[in-house]
Amino acid sequence: MKYCAFLRGVNVKGTNMKMAEVCEVFRSAGLKDVVSVLASGNIIFSSDEKAEDLKIILEKSMSEYFNYEAFLFVKSQEEIESFWNSNPFDKNEDLHIYAFVGHNEIEKVLMKEFENAAKTENEEGKIINNIFYWQVPKGNTLDSTFGKILGRKNLKDQFTSRNINTFEKILKKL
Repeated sequence: MKYCAFLRGVNVKGTNMKMAEVCEVFRSAGLKDVVSVLASGNIIFSSDEKAEDLKIILEKSMSEYFNYEAFLFVKSQEEIESFWNSNPFDKNEDLHIYAFVGHNEIEKVLMKEFENAAKTENEEGKIINNIFYWQVPKGNTLDSTFGKILGRKNLKDQFTSRNINTFEKILKKL
């Protein structure tokens, strides 16, 4: 089965790694057809294992190799197609659209936080097919109230986010 692992916190805040090395860690863990997409920690691979088991194996392998506490989420090709196809927002050159990959029901936690946060013009959050999507004006991602909430330590192992365009790039490589 084809999967993509979404690594959390890669190449930000001092956690720097080359995707070629990450791919080698995945191969050493017994995975096949390993390839990276962008430098933000999206690794496509094949395996007969279940996603839950792969998450445990890969977090351990990554933590040991790179000497940091690794968090990642493993999604099937079908799930990735859902991230792309369920996007509720229209493309707009002035806006970023993010989709959040995470633990079961993280979308409810994120929506609650989003609803309680101050918003900028054109900032929206929606849940579609159990996926939380966030639309925010370009340049406001990190400065927005919700953007600051996303950086909280108590949420760091719960989810990661990707620009919606990343899912399109992943699907093209799958």
